[in-house]
Amino acid sequence: MRKILYQKEAKERLDKFLNNELLDFSRSQIQKLIKAGQIKVNDESTSVHRFLKTGDKITFEEKSQEASTIEVPDKITQPAIIAETEDYFVINKPAGLIVHPATGVKEKTLTDWLLEKYPNIRDIGENPARPGIVHRLDKEVSGLMVIAGTQRMFDYLKKQFQSHQLKKEYLGLVHGVIKTDIGQINFPLKRSKLTGKIVARPQKSEGKDAITKFEVIKRFVNYTYLKLTLLTGRTHQIRAHLQAYGYPLVGDKLYKNKKIKDKLNLDRIFLHSAVLGFNDLNEGRQEFNLDLPEDLQNILNSTV
Repeated sequence: MRKILYQKEAKERLDKFLNNELLDFSRSQIQKLIKAGQIKVNDESTSVHRFLKTGDKITFEEKSQEASTIEVPDKITQPAIIAETEDYFVINKPAGLIVHPATGVKEKTLTDWLLEKYPNIRDIGENPARPGIVHRLDKEVSGLMVIAGTQRMFDYLKKQFQSHQLKKEYLGLVHGVIKTDIGQINFPLKRSKLTGKIVARPQKSEGKDAITKFEVIKRFVNYTYLKLTLLTGRTHQIRAHLQAYGYPLVGDKLYKNKKIKDKLNLDRIFLHSAVLGFNDLNEGRQEFNLDLPEDLQNILNSTV
């Protein structure tokens, strides 16, 4: 349940107001939600023609596409260990594996796998639910992650993340043909008060600063294959940025353009963490590279 308080002095029509708040919904979709009773004002069903006044409380109940309760067998999709030292280890997280427990999720997570394989990291970090975990990948995203094996390394990795010293590059396939060879998306990111989704706001100044660089690797008839570099590490940054830029990722059911029909039938997001670089405790630079997994490579081959 999402709530928002209408604080403007001037009256404004409900659907028009929400059209500026729910950037991931079209105005016609908002009108349908109002008519269906999913959007209420002062806990009462209302009309799309209603004019809001100061103090009105709007509520929106939407079933989450990513946080629904899921029951799965106890068997965990196994990550692959790329490198292992006393201070850290680098893994290849498969798509479909959640990094850490979340509300409403009952399936096994990367955290479960970590504690089974490395029980000594249980107390490393700042949150017992995320032992040794400094950064994360979304469930349907695959690729490289670094896990701290000691508290000292955890603190050092965290410092590198905060100062943008870590190198993080992704490979992604988007809908549409991007004509610019190299570009940068600087849209601030803000969580929608009603949907809970991260929204990129090209014309808005509020929100957290977020920077994503992209470079075209190859263009297809209806798609573009990109190298994406994160200069900041916000939640859903690449996904929200590309949607707002007009070129959503193939397979992304949450951050998609309603007008685009996904004809590739990919059951995950075409986004892969391919390069990860950081400094170890001896100030040595470590960098790891990972090819596309077979399922994404097959999709790429089929677009030719």
